[in-house]
Parts: sequence; C-alpha cells; structure tokens
Amino acid sequence: MKILMIYPESPDTFWSYREALKFIRRKASNPPLGLLTIAAMLPSEWDISLVDMNVRPLRDRQIAKADYVWLSAMTVQKQSAREVISRCKAHGKPIVAGGPLFSTGWSDFPEVDTFICGEGEETIHEYIEDMKQGRVKHRYEASGWADLTKSPIPRWDLIRMHDYASMPIQYSRGCPYSCDFCDITLLFGRKVRTKAAEQIIEELEALYSHGWRDGVFFVDDNFIIHTPHLKKELLPSITQWMDTHQHPFIFNTQASINMSDDPDLMAMMVQAGFSKVFVGIETPNEASLGECSKNHNLNRNLLDSVAKIINAGFEVQGGFILGFDSDPKSIFDDLIEFIQRSSIITAMVGLLNAMKGTELYLRLKREHRLLDVESGDNTDCSINFLTRMDKAQLLAGYKRVIATIYSPAYYYGRVKEFLRSYTPKHTRSFKFHPVHVLSFVASILLIGIRGKERLHYWKLLFWTIFRRPKLFPMAVTYSIYGYHYRKTAERIMHTELQV
Repeated sequence: MKILMIYPESPDTFWSYREALKFIRRKASNPPLGLLTIAAMLPSEWDISLVDMNVRPLRDRQIAKADYVWLSAMTVQKQSAREVISRCKAHGKPIVAGGPLFSTGWSDFPEVDTFICGEGEETIHEYIEDMKQGRVKHRYEASGWADLTKSPIPRWDLIRMHDYASMPIQYSRGCPYSCDFCDITLLFGRKVRTKAAEQIIEELEALYSHGWRDGVFFVDDNFIIHTPHLKKELLPSITQWMDTHQHPFIFNTQASINMSDDPDLMAMMVQAGFSKVFVGIETPNEASLGECSKNHNLNRNLLDSVAKIINAGFEVQGGFILGFDSDPKSIFDDLIEFIQRSSIITAMVGLLNAMKGTELYLRLKREHRLLDVESGDNTDCSINFLTRMDKAQLLAGYKRVIATIYSPAYYYGRVKEFLRSYTPKHTRSFKFHPVHVLSFVASILLIGIRGKERLHYWKLLFWTIFRRPKLFPMAVTYSIYGYHYRKTAERIMHTELQV
C-alpha cells in the first residue's frame, strides 16, 4: 500500500516567516506534526511518503504512484487544499482528509472520499480495520477524546529536518476557557489531557537522535493549563534531560496571560530552557474582552502582566484582534500605544472572523450577521460577518495599526526597549554556526544597505554592541524578523479593502 501524505501550502502571513527564513536557509517554520503523528499510527508495512508543499512542490508523478492520498490542513490552507484535491481526483486517487479544516468543514468538500474528523488516535484504527474488510465509511468521527498517553512518537524520518526552523512537540490538548472566537474547545474539548513526562522525554530523545540541535516549539494552545503536573513532573524531567544533553534545544510555546501570576512556574520553565511565549492578549479594551469571554484577561493590568513575564526571562509575543462589537473608535490608537508600551516585539494583529462552529459563529448566525465563509487568514482584510463599526473604518484602522507598529521607527523602538530591560536567564549559551555568519551578511545586504529601515538597523546594532553586547545575536535576529514583518505589512497595505 503506497500512501502519499500531503500538507497544503499556507499563505504568506506574519506567521509564515517566509522572508525571515531566507536568511537562515530554511524553507518553513515547522513541519506538519499532525501528519507525522498519524503516519506513526499506520501499519508498518505501508509505504508512506510525505510532501509538505511549504517546502517543495507537489509533483504529478508523486500523485500517480500513490494508492491513496492523505491530506491534512488548517482553515488558512483552504485554497491550496482545494487545488490539491482537484489534482488528485484528476489522477483518480481516493482521498482521505483530516485536520481542523476538514473536521469542522467536511461538508464543503464533496470530492473527498473519506473524512477523519477529530483526533486521529480515536479514529485511525477503526478506519484501518474497515479498510481491510472493504467497508470504508465516508466519515469517521471520534466518539470521545483521545488518551494522549497512547499517542506515538512522530515519524521524523519522513521529513528533511534542515528544511525547517523549528521542530514541534505536543504535550497537551484541550482548554477549559470559553473564548467565543476560538475553535480549540470545539476540536479538542474543555478537559485538558496530557502526555506523560516520560513520553515527552522520549520525543526529545527522538529529535536529538535524528540530529536536531535547534528550536523546539511546544504547540500546546495553552502550555500552562495543567500547572501541578508541569511543576511536579514535566519541567523537572525536561530540566534534567537538558542538563544531561548540554542544552541542545531552546523551547518556545503558547500560554495565557495568567502565567504572570506564578513566578515559580515561570522560573521552572526558564530553567528547563523556555525563552519565548506567545500570549493571546487580544485587546486592551476591557469591554471587548468581556464580550468574547476572555475572562482570564480581565481585571488585571495587562502591561504589568507582560512586564512580569519579560522580567522572568521570556520574550513575549502577543496576539491581538480588531473587530469586536465593543471596540470604540479609539481602539486603533489604544492598541498602538499598548503595543509600544509593552515592548512586545512580535505583535500579531488580525481581524476578527467567525470560525465555523465556534460560539461567536453561532451567535452571529442567530443574529443573522454571518456573511461568507471565513478564509482562515485574519490578515487578508476579509471579515465574514456584519460588523458594528463601519467596515471601511475598521479596515482602514486595521491597516493604520499594521503600518504604524511595523514602521521602522516603531518596530526598532520596541526592540531597543526590550533589549534594554531583558536579562536572559536560560542556561543555554549561544552556539556559533556558519549559517549565523551567512544570515548576518545577508542582513547587512538586504537590511543595512538596501532596506528602508537601514538607518534604524545600524543604530540598533551599534547601540547593542556598546550597551548590551551579549545580546547582539538577538539584535540581528529581531532585525531579520522586522524585515519579514515589514514585508508582510506592506502586502497587507496593498490588499484591497473588502467592504
């Protein structure tokens, strides 16, 4: 049995880091963890290959050789997924599809032969048995939530690791919070389920044995939810493993703002090797936070909370949303001010869209405010519902926010303020690699000589050399990130307003 797994192409957004990856000779940020995990559940005698279209193109000869095509995608990959489906059906290949896009939107893809909806650990074995018996159903849906202690180590042998900037690991699934725009509870439930500490160590060991010595992204939607287990088992186990292996990885993850309330947890995470965390801040407007039930962000000074996380030794990346019903006309200036005062270098600002099946989607449907199906890309200037604020005003304000925060003066100002106060506390020292020289030279050529931000670039580098010399590699890295963010912002600025 020849199985061709395909991961569709993602559009160019802030998240893609496409422009930044060119500096380090990498092609994509992370490999498709879902497909690699599913591959480990399939019969060992099956011949499995994987094409990540974010790394290399899909060839017709690869489709022609396959007996079955397995496809996984997120909503943002919808357009590419449709093109892949069309190509595979033209070759007469049966398609098995899963992942977030198909779990909630399977009815939008009548050409697909079989859907694996929900978590693969709950459905794959049933599908395989039915396949052997010749009675495959059109749709398989999990009756419960997966036991992650039975989830296998991903098939890292199916990818070329050097194509990627980071490797993904998942420790937990599920979220107890009720943010109405989020589809995590829809996909993974409210009960938080975790892998055993021993499993995570085995996965780290697998990455290590495959030669990986770079960043590792814990893809959990909220890494800190199961705090007692983190403190008692997982973080001590990771710390011990990292010490034994001379700190080969740097970890980053996603967490809620209330991690700032637990200094001991943050200290343990830093000791284990975590240096970066993405936090869903969403908005500085309390009425909008209440509207979307982001209750754990309420009744706190968000700037102080961010400062506590930074002071603990993390870089904070922030997620922000514009388009809530409760957003005042001043929200654009308020958001710009908040981002600048917070020293959040990476501020991912997007437009609110209603993902299918979420509480927001259901509310807007009851209010007869839904428009087109969401694109999954919250930076493409599309909104799939009738907004309370005039849509043209909202879109123009969004563009102004993006243009401002990623203008050289504002962006490099945040970088400088962050480096001024940041004290790294993780134990992994900077390890030189020839690619660092190449990326630095490329930054001089593309940013320091040709870039619109070249004056700010040189000012930052010289300031860092004289004031914070140990942070010079970080200054170069953030300059490269800024190049990507500026290019993405310029693309957004040239996107036609969809009014």
